Amino acid sequence: MTLEFPFDPLKRSEEVENQVTSGDKRLYYRFRAAPYYGGIATADAVGCSFLCAYCWNYNRNLHPERFQQFYSPQQVADKLLHIAQKKSFRLFRISGAEPILGEKTFTHLIEVLRLINLSKPDSLFILETNGFFLGYQTDLLNKFREFPNLKVRICLKGIDHNSFEHMTGAQNDFFRFPLTALKELEKLGVRTWPALMGDLFSREEINEFEKLLEESGIHSQLELEYLEAYPFVLDNMRKRKIRC
Repeated sequence: MTLEFPFDPLKRSEEVENQVTSGDKRLYYRFRAAPYYGGIATADAVGCSFLCAYCWNYNRNLHPERFQQFYSPQQVADKLLHIAQKKSFRLFRISGAEPILGEKTFTHLIEVLRLINLSKPDSLFILETNGFFLGYQTDLLNKFREFPNLKVRICLKGIDHNSFEHMTGAQNDFFRFPLTALKELEKLGVRTWPALMGDLFSREEINEFEKLLEESGIHSQLELEYLEAYPFVLDNMRKRKIRC
């Protein structure tokens, strides 16, 4: 895939989705019990619409075509349910990549949600997403209302157009779409909240961004993430001249 920065994330999403899907199946590279949220059954996928400099899964998302193991929604659900049963977890998620690149990956995700909810009604699925495609195609959001066991965590990548482009590699005029997704999800009554990599911004910048969210009609509390400073992450950030 030819890629020049800054890139069009819509075009990239379409290209990546075609690489990581086959029929109703999607590429995953592992399934694990993770300690986050107090213990959560996790399916790690590959393929993202962005290429964030600080991403712990950067190389896999840069070259998703190197992974060849496709899993159906039923296979994903079965593996997650097995982990949950073994560890006495009730939390589930897809991580490592963007779960929603387009309509094909959205359909795959919805089926995973349906199967887990059917098998374990007391479960909680935490959807970790950059919110980009959801904000671009907001008619998809109504589907989430079918799942009372769903919470949506939208990982924002910048506090303004310029920082968004710097962090993600995507063109800055797409900055607004994750914010749109947050606002519309709140309107629909879907449990949602924003997250931001707090280590990359000053307290003053974060305070101003929180005001922007409130003025935009987004009232959920902002979660601050912390950088996983792997050597390759720090190297990526130096290359993009991002302070940390």
